[in-house]
Amino acid sequence: MGKVFSTYCARRIAYSVAPVRTTPRQKQARPLDQQNLSDTINMEPPLTIVLATRNPGKVAEIRALLADVPVQLLAAADIEGAPDVDEDAPTLEGNASKKARVLHVHTGLPALADDTGLEVDALGGRPGVHSARYAGPAATDAANRARLRRDLAGVSDRTAQFRTVVAFAEAETVRYFEGVCKGRILDQERGDGGFGYDALFVPEGESRTFAELTPAEKNALSHRGHALRKFAAYLRERFS
Repeated sequence: MGKVFSTYCARRIAYSVAPVRTTPRQKQARPLDQQNLSDTINMEPPLTIVLATRNPGKVAEIRALLADVPVQLLAAADIEGAPDVDEDAPTLEGNASKKARVLHVHTGLPALADDTGLEVDALGGRPGVHSARYAGPAATDAANRARLRRDLAGVSDRTAQFRTVVAFAEAETVRYFEGVCKGRILDQERGDGGFGYDALFVPEGESRTFAELTPAEKNALSHRGHALRKFAAYLRERFS
């Protein structure tokens, strides 16, 4: 990982497109949620999109970041029988794509998914794609942070970056949007907000951790914020 940092978090990489491969039988699957999913579907503005996450912190961030875009958002938890997806791909792109494709096939609706990794220079880019399970398959956020602190004990190089890949699956394609935020890892946790590794991560240009920022401040700087703003720009262009 490079060590040349800009003043602000990186805003790079436009979306790319990959085909969705589904069988005709899969395409017809349209399970309903408890409020009758079919009554909520819009394929024009506001476009109905299913969020492939059950993490309430992520759902709140995504809703805030897409608040001014003509979309109607449903969370996976709102969809009856929404499948859980094993995040077993070797890359962030692979996990995000897998989650979006599965939920798109399950509902027949456009689906948005992301995967995020914390890439620490002194650890060779770890925990990376394994960030959510760094301390074990069923690890809590607190357990993951504790392992990171142990692994960096006595290490002077604390530089790191968060990287998010957002995948948007609809019809026969998956589009990808990436966001990066560079910063450093503290040896002690600070702040009560956010989730994941937020209490240990200070973004470049800041003295506070993500967990000490307001939601609006975090969204302005974060990796997920950068990726979702690219997605929002794509939707605005599409509907213009």
